[in-house]
Amino acid sequence: MSDEEHHFESKADAGASKTYPQQAGTIRKNGYIVIKGRPCKVVEVSTSKTGKHGHAKCHFVAIDIFNGKKLEDIVPSSHNCDVPHVNRTDYQLIDISEDGFVSLLTENGNTKDDLKLPTDDNLLSQIKGGFEEGKDLVVSVMSAMGEEQICALKDIGPK
Repeated sequence: MSDEEHHFESKADAGASKTYPQQAGTIRKNGYIVIKGRPCKVVEVSTSKTGKHGHAKCHFVAIDIFNGKKLEDIVPSSHNCDVPHVNRTDYQLIDISEDGFVSLLTENGNTKDDLKLPTDDNLLSQIKGGFEEGKDLVVSVMSAMGEEQICALKDIGPK
């Protein structure tokens, strides 16, 4: 046996998967699914009867949770689909920079400065308006498959 040390170069991340498999027949409306590589929320599921070759098919209509695009997919109900791990976290809004990034306060007291303002005009005007009035705002950030976006706003009163 040799006494020299072995060094391995790892190009992988921690191994926490961005998705998990779930049988297509068990995915319901308001659940999540990955269609064309995008995390989506299911708005409609219809199942066709078993055909000549014995597979019932599930027809999914879903909306991308980040850009709002409608996507469709048809999968045999016995096959597995990828389901994204979707997390929702609340952060307190500290500041809005001029280049469109927000500064958020995490639960452990650190700041998170890598998120842009949402593209949804209604939500954007609520955040900017509330911030300019000096209100304490809490934003909900949805994260899935390595993407994050502000998706909701709560007003917790004046500062």
